[in-house]
Amino acid sequence: MSSATNGTEQAASQSDQRRIHLDGSRATTSYANTCHVGSTKEELVLNFGLNQFWEQGQPDMRVQVTNRIILSPFAAKRLALLLGAVVQQYEGQFGVLDLGVGPASSKPATAGDGQGGAA
Repeated sequence: MSSATNGTEQAASQSDQRRIHLDGSRATTSYANTCHVGSTKEELVLNFGLNQFWEQGQPDMRVQVTNRIILSPFAAKRLALLLGAVVQQYEGQFGVLDLGVGPASSKPATAGDGQGGAA
């Protein structure tokens, strides 16, 4: 194999690796303590919001939706895999996150509308 061919293969290999440059100049930052997920065949809808009602005796809960993200099922699956890997890395560094502790864990964090789940 000639050195010219080697250089071409190396250049092709480097061009296959894309770099992602994030432009955060127009980004806003929001805090959410609840997320409701709904879906259709074509999209998944993530509604992020704030639950500011902590009294447990209330029959209904009002959550202010602050952000809505709509994803294709393919993008949602990639996000799920990425989040799983990040949580696994976090737990390896800081310890396992136990979501099933205490009597309050038997109640859902938010009330769903029958179209998806809440987290």
